Amino acid sequence: MVRANGAVSLRELARVVQTSEVTVRRDVRALEAEGLLDRRHGGAVLPGGFTRESGFPQKSLSATAEKTAIADVAAGLVEEGEAIVVGAGTTTQELARRLARVPGLTVVTNSLLVAQALAHANRVEVVMTGGTLRGSNYALVGSGAEQSLQGLRVSRAFLSGSGLTAERGLSTSNMLSASVDRALVQAAAEVVVLADHTKLGTDTMFQTVPTDVITRLVTDEPPVHDDRAATELQALADQGVQIAVAGAEAPAGPARHDVPLPGQRRTRTGLRSAAGGLSPDAHPERPAARVADLRRR
Repeated sequence: MVRANGAVSLRELARVVQTSEVTVRRDVRALEAEGLLDRRHGGAVLPGGFTRESGFPQKSLSATAEKTAIADVAAGLVEEGEAIVVGAGTTTQELARRLARVPGLTVVTNSLLVAQALAHANRVEVVMTGGTLRGSNYALVGSGAEQSLQGLRVSRAFLSGSGLTAERGLSTSNMLSASVDRALVQAAAEVVVLADHTKLGTDTMFQTVPTDVITRLVTDEPPVHDDRAATELQALADQGVQIAVAGAEAPAGPARHDVPLPGQRRTRTGLRSAAGGLSPDAHPERPAARVADLRRR
């Protein structure tokens, strides 16, 4: 699976081989000792540092439940009548399926999969970039795609990628895809990154969105044992990224942390709690359960 996908989570391995994550973790350590793979933040990657890009068939089967939960939360950030850009990827494809229900929406995209998901939406206008088709992820790339985005201005960009770290931000394994993603970012007032926990702490070759440009991250809740993913989330929060954790319940009372953290501080788009979640003051109209506070492990 690692050879086919480039990277795989321990959760996914345990599901496929029908055993516990504890057993899988032990086996992964043994394979790492033999130099066959590298352990990385709740999963495993091919040896050699940077992960390579996997094809669409492999991506579409990876972390499907997590991507669905992330898309549900991200769709709640989109309002009627907005104009947004949506990049290529299997997670953004899931988002597009939910955006079909938002009336008056305008979606600019370089992804054939996103456009297809919105093709029959009654009151959603889809604007596609130009460019050359990249078959591995059904995206339009190249100078044609980048030039068609010049002069565009929208409220939000929703992007995915191959890896996300607090040090470098969002990255991908393909130079052409990275270049178009950077053009999408330039067109947006704020940037929302959609990345499941298997991408946290993973670094790939081409940076697309520096950390200080990311407004929000929508992710799933890391497994209990995945301390490094939780640490990466905290590091992103410390740099001003607002964190929305899909599937995490909002705390009933005051937030509790293992160590004292500073109080709220103001960011570009409102108040962010020290734990990285959105303050109720940032979006008072949104249910607390939809955008939950990041809970430090």
